[in-house]
Amino acid sequence: MPRSPPTSAPPLPPDGRGLLLATWALAIGGLLLARLLSLVEPSGLLAGNLGGVAALLFVLLADRRLRARGEGWESVGAPFLGPGAGRDWSVVGRGALQGLLCCALIFPPFIAAFAGFTALLPRLPPGLAAVLSPYLGAPAFSFRLPDALLLTAVLQLLVVALPEELFYRGWLQTAWARLAPERGVTVLGARLGHGFFATQALFAAGHLVSGQPWRLATFFPGLLFGWLRARTGSVVAPVVAHALSNLLLLTLERSFYP
Repeated sequence: MPRSPPTSAPPLPPDGRGLLLATWALAIGGLLLARLLSLVEPSGLLAGNLGGVAALLFVLLADRRLRARGEGWESVGAPFLGPGAGRDWSVVGRGALQGLLCCALIFPPFIAAFAGFTALLPRLPPGLAAVLSPYLGAPAFSFRLPDALLLTAVLQLLVVALPEELFYRGWLQTAWARLAPERGVTVLGARLGHGFFATQALFAAGHLVSGQPWRLATFFPGLLFGWLRARTGSVVAPVVAHALSNLLLLTLERSFYP
């Protein structure tokens, strides 16, 4: 008898919001636990490698969810990852260029805003200033680059920006948008899907593990990184913009508070 052709399995339904939030909570809870343990770990090894712990949690948990759905990283804007990934380096080059161009537009007004903010801080009530920033005293500008600039740049790119963008803008933003594909808004050519703002809010809330309330301000660059992900269809541009933004902030902090 003729054999019927094999049928492909139907696509899995989108991961529910509860699963998305639980995965985020597991990542942040694991990082918080590592931070608390670092306070009593005598060698200081854990305290000095919390960034690596965060990177592992973000990548492994997102990868676990993708594997559970039978998907690869290409489904969330990272086609250059995974054992069977097609290495189209033109995508990486194009995304890097898009990230650089975005930074060229955004950085000048940000530098001006940072200078104005640091000038305003000494005029604020001390309690309010302590909530808004870690900077103490009046700024005194003297241009300085971060110490060990090359190593710092590599760490910001591979240990901070890449894992965070894979988790938040790659996996979480994509998975949340799937819950209601008919919802969203278009902003400057980018379709910002369902859960776009919630993703950036979780990105900011995750930074509270540091115990520093001003880290909630990361919500705003998160909007930029999420927009770049939607506009370019890849995580490369937001990874580049994220790493360069962190390097710029480190440079401004050293230059205004030498």
